[in-house]
Amino acid sequence: MTGHGDTGHGDTGHGDTGHGDTGHGDIGHGTGVLLLHALSMDSSMWAGQRIALAERGHLVLAPDLRGHGRRPLGGAAPSLDVLADDLAALLDEHGVGDAVVAGCSLGGYVAMALLRRHPGRVRALALLSARVRADTPEERDQRLRFAAAVLDPRTRDAVVAGATPRLVGATTRRARPAVLAAVRRTARRTAPASVAWAQRAIAARPDSTGALTSADVPALVLVGAEDELVTTADAMEAAAALSQDRPLVVPRAGHLLPLEAPDVVSRALATLASSAAARAESRP
Repeated sequence: MTGHGDTGHGDTGHGDTGHGDTGHGDIGHGTGVLLLHALSMDSSMWAGQRIALAERGHLVLAPDLRGHGRRPLGGAAPSLDVLADDLAALLDEHGVGDAVVAGCSLGGYVAMALLRRHPGRVRALALLSARVRADTPEERDQRLRFAAAVLDPRTRDAVVAGATPRLVGATTRRARPAVLAAVRRTARRTAPASVAWAQRAIAARPDSTGALTSADVPALVLVGAEDELVTTADAMEAAAALSQDRPLVVPRAGHLLPLEAPDVVSRALATLASSAAARAESRP
């Protein structure tokens, strides 16, 4: 197995969605924005935001994380630091010194890892559906059991079928079945080994409160009012660590906010990117 230095750049070329389909086709000349997807999803979950932000002139990078979309998993041991190093290398490839970093779920945990390992690469931070604290021992054990069950052919289908609907809120399940159907299709395409790898990486993550408290960057925390995996209290904790008054609680939406409330998320990220650009311009 390779260590944290294995960024996986030998695994993918510019023709795939691992690093090639990063929003470069939506290129602008404004602030760089890095969009990081959720577990079992891929970069396509940010389609609405890529268009909206590119129309405002931003350079939008929306990569597939390891093992998701067209990006191979590679041989590194499970660690969010591996994914953070991948992203630092991706920014280098595109000549981006720092970026507005937005992550949903797994993407939020990767964004915090990037902040811990490469703080100078984060111009602003948006956390969607993510906790700042580490898992409790019970939560960690639950993730590891889920990883094992996904890898077991005898239990895999039942586990995925039971977990996938909880990725969206009750309103989405009832009123927007096409969104849930799209989530199911993407989740089914994600290899079990990749899901298990990511769950083990998330289970091992440290508490990020200190990193967020010391981060002097514009920030935003969003959570769905119907999120069944991350609570409003979790989001309030993250907002407090980032010196934000309160999180943005999105009504009638669950865990996958970019898909369930695309316009709300696009507007919030556009405002954050504008704030980050204005702050950078005001500095000597």
